[in-house]
Amino acid sequence: MNSPAGIDTHAPLTPDPSPIANVASGDLSEGPGVIAESPTRLWLGTPRRILYINVSRIGDTLLVTPAVRAVAAAFPGAEITLLGHPKRAEILRHLPFVSRVGAISKQRAPWLGRFAGRTFDLAFVCGYDAALFDYALRVAGKVVAFRQPDEALNARLFRAVEHPAAQTEHAVRIQLRLPGALGIAPAGLDLAYCVSGEETRRARAELARSLPAGASPLIGLQVASFPTKAYRDWPLDHFIALADRVRVVWPQAHFLIFGGSEEKERTGKLSEHLGAAATRYAGRLTLRQTAALMNELDLYVGVDTGPTHIMGALHRPMVALYHGYSPSQVLAPLDHPCAYPVDHPLADRGATPETPMADIAVEQVWQAVARALADNPPRRP
Repeated sequence: MNSPAGIDTHAPLTPDPSPIANVASGDLSEGPGVIAESPTRLWLGTPRRILYINVSRIGDTLLVTPAVRAVAAAFPGAEITLLGHPKRAEILRHLPFVSRVGAISKQRAPWLGRFAGRTFDLAFVCGYDAALFDYALRVAGKVVAFRQPDEALNARLFRAVEHPAAQTEHAVRIQLRLPGALGIAPAGLDLAYCVSGEETRRARAELARSLPAGASPLIGLQVASFPTKAYRDWPLDHFIALADRVRVVWPQAHFLIFGGSEEKERTGKLSEHLGAAATRYAGRLTLRQTAALMNELDLYVGVDTGPTHIMGALHRPMVALYHGYSPSQVLAPLDHPCAYPVDHPLADRGATPETPMADIAVEQVWQAVARALADNPPRRP
């Protein structure tokens, strides 16, 4: 197969051994990923090469992984190529149900797929960038996407799927509407991320070098969202008060401070306050290095942002703080064994971006932290 430029080849697709069963077309009930013996399947045939395009931020990149997994389970013999944002595609590497991962952008897409013909049988496209749709229509026999403002474009799609109104449905279930339009049911609602063995080895070596003897529990802190969603940020003095509360009960607690270069001032103040009880990694790591360290945590506490979605995909204990304008019911990880979401008091009660996150009391978050550590005892002595 002629692959688009920039695609990395990884391990072969892992077949799902579960049998194929019949479901009603469009059924989004929980269970194994299946595709119906329906007119939709008769028109579709059995695709061998499937393209999935999702150019977005970290969180939205991961929120699509349950949908991709459902497609893989429905077509266990197919090769799935997953294309993401050039700066985010790395978080999709090593997923067992994806054959190839690569990068694409709306700037680069017009130059791709001009000569190789239709190298994919089926494509799913997330979002609304016309350049990505033009590319998908060049390289795939059938394209499924959410309904676009351009009716001429909708007429070229194999399925134009209705997008629900904002904040009315969980983001994972929204993305599952695309495969659901072909009769494909979910193969689990949890987010997917895979830390490699080598990444785990390096993360543990880093912690062995940096942690003081007897440090426990190991707690990660993500104090800020990205700049355009700054209304999701919990006040820094609230984080400091929470950390002090933890240290009263857990004197040997050690904090790993995550984040980007944008929040350098805030993470610096937090690190200065905690002193030897913290290691600041903000602005020092790649996404995958950050995820590998997060996978070693006893607990993660963070606001609603990309690294919090990564933590949701790792299935490790986490306390996540959600603004009332984007509450947990639409963004918190689903099918997660140890997630403790904390919602703003005005969740579902008319919150706007101007509603202050300071309204989430330190005591409310502390209760979630204490419960998480009681339910999931630290792995280190």
